[in-house]
Amino acid sequence: MLYYFYEHFGINLFHYISVRAFLGFIIAFGMTLYLMPKFIKWAKTKATQPIYDLAPEAHQQKAKTPTMGGMVFLISSFIALIFTIKFHIYTFTAILTMVLFMFIGFIDDKAKIMGNNNQAGLTPKQKFILQWAFSFLISGVIYYSNFDTNLYIPFYKHPLFDMGIFAIPFWALVIVATTNSVNLTDGLDGLATVPSIFAFLSLAVLLYLIGNVKFAEYLFLPHFEVSELVIFSTTLIGALIGFLWFNAHPAEIFMGDSGSLTIGALIGVLAIFAKSEFLLIFIGFIFLVESLSVILQVGSFKLRQKRIFKMAPIHHHFELVGWAENKIIVRFWIISFITNLIAIISIKIR
Repeated sequence: MLYYFYEHFGINLFHYISVRAFLGFIIAFGMTLYLMPKFIKWAKTKATQPIYDLAPEAHQQKAKTPTMGGMVFLISSFIALIFTIKFHIYTFTAILTMVLFMFIGFIDDKAKIMGNNNQAGLTPKQKFILQWAFSFLISGVIYYSNFDTNLYIPFYKHPLFDMGIFAIPFWALVIVATTNSVNLTDGLDGLATVPSIFAFLSLAVLLYLIGNVKFAEYLFLPHFEVSELVIFSTTLIGALIGFLWFNAHPAEIFMGDSGSLTIGALIGVLAIFAKSEFLLIFIGFIFLVESLSVILQVGSFKLRQKRIFKMAPIHHHFELVGWAENKIIVRFWIISFITNLIAIISIKIR
């Protein structure tokens, strides 16, 4: 909306990405801070978190904690975006991703709450089918928007090869992988929130550089008109920081699948637009480790009937060996901060 004040009334201030990115951050942050207490008050009797029976014993005290906080900060982000972003095919695709994965998360959260059972939501198969269907749809939209299909890797300035139409299944895999990775990480207070903030910050930097022809040329980056997605990233950062105010240990509210699935999908989509699919190894390192711990645990048990970890995802393993919850959370945040610094440094080392 603000961009059109520039187009139709000549208010040059709203032409700048930096101004609208800052306003998007402030609006999303402020709305989340304002709406979340009201939602928590309502959710204490209507939408509390059922705890998984096999979770560590300490988690049982978190029963009755309100959930679905993701709906609040995502709606706050959406409203902020309406005011600040310029709509085109790339921003439309990011918003489509938000809506579709919010739908999956909402259906899953609602079923768990109504059934008062952590296992009462969508079955893993149902969730997986919906994720792949929506991811293929989103990837198809990106492909047919004539977006670049070259594959880039960190620390190398030239594309490896053109994926052509095979970009669609590759991008779908990226989206499905990131959405499930963030979902698996969301098991302790704030554990998924802060690494997500770091990830969106790194992606904002990449998108800004790629969207600026001078910076892209100087740093040997590909150039595409993706600068508006910087506003998308900063808006989500603002909303997540507002959410962290209430999600920090001990959490007053959880984001639920409606939050974690959507955040993961958006990280994947923005990484695609930033031509940084493989850079997600650093940007989402904590999410990757959490996913690998589950894959290794399941694979080891099926092949050898032995477990590698006391419990997976790996944050539960550290709980069971005696680490305090807050220590696990902060240490994972530190690792995420360092790996995101490596991701940013890789821009120059090419």
